[in-house]
Amino acid sequence: MTEITREAMDYDVVIVGAGPSGLSAAIRLKQIDPALEVVVLEKGSEVGAHILSGAVLDPVGLATLFPDWKDKGAPVTTEVKEDNFYMLSASGKVRIPNWPMPKLMSNHGNYIVSMGNVCRWLAEQAEELGVEIFPGMAASQIVWDTNEDGSPRVAGVVAGEFGREPDGSIGANYEPGLELRGKYVFFGEGVRGSLSKEVIAKFDLSAGKEPQKFGLGMKEIWEIDPAKHREGTVSHTMGWPLGKNAGGGSFIYHAENNQVFIGLVTHLNYENPHVFPYMEFQRLKHHPMIADLLEGGKRVAYGARAISEGGYQSLPKLSFPGGVLLGCSAGMVNVPRIKGNHNAMLSGIAAAEAAAGAIAAERAGDELTAYETAIHEGPVGKDLKPVRNVKPLWAKLGLMGSLAFGGLDMWTNSLFGFSFFGTLKHGKSDAEATGPADKFEPIDYPKPDGVLSFDRLTNVAFAATNHEESQPCHLKLAQADVPISVNLPKFDEPAQRYCPAGVYEVVEKDGKPEFVINFQNCVHCKTCDIKDPSQNITWTTPQGADGPNYPNM
Repeated sequence: MTEITREAMDYDVVIVGAGPSGLSAAIRLKQIDPALEVVVLEKGSEVGAHILSGAVLDPVGLATLFPDWKDKGAPVTTEVKEDNFYMLSASGKVRIPNWPMPKLMSNHGNYIVSMGNVCRWLAEQAEELGVEIFPGMAASQIVWDTNEDGSPRVAGVVAGEFGREPDGSIGANYEPGLELRGKYVFFGEGVRGSLSKEVIAKFDLSAGKEPQKFGLGMKEIWEIDPAKHREGTVSHTMGWPLGKNAGGGSFIYHAENNQVFIGLVTHLNYENPHVFPYMEFQRLKHHPMIADLLEGGKRVAYGARAISEGGYQSLPKLSFPGGVLLGCSAGMVNVPRIKGNHNAMLSGIAAAEAAAGAIAAERAGDELTAYETAIHEGPVGKDLKPVRNVKPLWAKLGLMGSLAFGGLDMWTNSLFGFSFFGTLKHGKSDAEATGPADKFEPIDYPKPDGVLSFDRLTNVAFAATNHEESQPCHLKLAQADVPISVNLPKFDEPAQRYCPAGVYEVVEKDGKPEFVINFQNCVHCKTCDIKDPSQNITWTTPQGADGPNYPNM
């Protein structure tokens, strides 16, 4: 095997991911000490290209970074004016009143935003402060080093490798990439980041913690009839179409410019392997309430991503020798609030403050334990701990039980700081929750009509995703035969359905079933890495700039 020689660049802090957590960390580092050398690596073609979120933003993190964010022109202008909750049946709806809900559920003072555009703006602020941002530079490997006692520590990452052949060998136009080394490395890759996953396993950071839980969020942006547009209106629904097949719910946000952000989150702990989350989303749009809203409009964008839902009890250990986990790489989403961007930003700020203090004390490569303390005892922990039982209650009691007992638990936590339930456990991982196909009836989904609902491949075109076909497939199978020999007979190979981009197919070849991976379609949601019942699929980064190119998700 040819030994690869790479040029190395040294920084004080290397940040993987130009999302809200990574950019907030970079900005805060330079605010504390302008002399610090900080680099941010982004695998997307530009900052924001791989950012997808609902999103209703709690501006607490933004205000911590920039108290004058409004004067600075942040793209955070559509304040929530109306907050609605509905329980849907197949043809009707029941409005759930706001008054019984805990105060933490209110969206008063929050904003409907494109997080892609917010990140683009944050990147501008970071660069003005002297942060180096390298888009199109996927961090594909960790650079390891050892401490004096011989124990491992993270010393940096490899980024910008291009030109491998489909079989992984070095091609004629191979570029080895760079080693970017730092006194500390921050992983802000988002949900189920490939390097974060490696670090969590290497240092056993999830020991003693509950399994992380996930949802699959799919989103479309529609331009609708101005007469139906109500800027600042936020609606959330539960019930139909998922019903008893899966937990989850939808969101409908009236943004600016007559646009509506509409999406469905399906909890990935569903048992029935016949569940087809993408088709549930398409079916949702035929509900009379939503169909009327979208009539005469047009879809302008589509995307999908996984969402971390385990909450407080699923947070891994956040610091390790040489670095930390930020935001959704650790799982800082508040599930009942359907919000995580504010905690991502706050985590980046806390990590920056811990690292700046350590560097000022001439430390490097050790554990930033001050960051761990800041998360658990600061605003992130105070946001996540009171709602820690909502997700496990939903899994144990179903929708109606979770509404009653989850609501009670949030009230007692927010008013008195205690829970009747203590801290509940999640139990199985989402992969382990998948049941055998022969115990469930297949689900007959209506065919998309091409007006309100669309087939996957048509919709994936609206994610503008692209992958150079001459590179190795970034979706790795531990054992190539498992999809056909195990997953197909036992689970009817659910990869055909849980993937929101049509990456996986089972086709017939020479009279036998064959598993096909259309990696060019991938929108980097990571659902396959999470939900595959055999845990046989590992999502890794393709070469830099490949993947979706979201305009304003």
